[in-house]
Amino acid sequence: MRVIASSIRKGNVIEQDGKLYVVVSAENIHPGKGTPVSQIEMRRISDGVKISERYKTTDQVEKATIEERNFTFLYEDGDGYHFMNPETYDQVQVSKDVVGDAAAYLQPEMTVKLSTHDVNVVSLALPQRVTLEVVETEPVTKGQTASSSYKPAVLSNGVRTTVPPHIAVGTRIVVMTEDGSYSERAKD
Repeated sequence: MRVIASSIRKGNVIEQDGKLYVVVSAENIHPGKGTPVSQIEMRRISDGVKISERYKTTDQVEKATIEERNFTFLYEDGDGYHFMNPETYDQVQVSKDVVGDAAAYLQPEMTVKLSTHDVNVVSLALPQRVTLEVVETEPVTKGQTASSSYKPAVLSNGVRTTVPPHIAVGTRIVVMTEDGSYSERAKD
């Protein structure tokens, strides 16, 4: 299926020169003069090589047909990450290079969306937000109200982020999985 380059988003799979690439990042650039372009960084699925391409926003790009399904994360071992289809109970193993940075946010029983082409898993989409516990941060300072000054913190999955001054060690917070940023205090 051919689509214009400006419609390509992170996680899409495109076909180029007979090879499949998963889009790592896609940015539409509109310079003051000249033609708008789409800067697309991709990872070749077969061997993991990253390439960067620049297309005119109106150029046609071949988008591969991908099947997306929800899977439940089970566990990680030396071979990779294991997921289960909740409808058929079939288990799928996904390699570490496909999971990439998303590995830090995977939690047991978490539902993720796996994209497959033929029978190969090509990309993984996490839920937008996850709840994690703050395991390390500076102590709460008395009299310091919730202003725009954020302080550094380490979460239970090892990811570093910044949190408002009123967040203490042991507090459960909601974090955006795309960039690890603080969203809100957990309701539970």
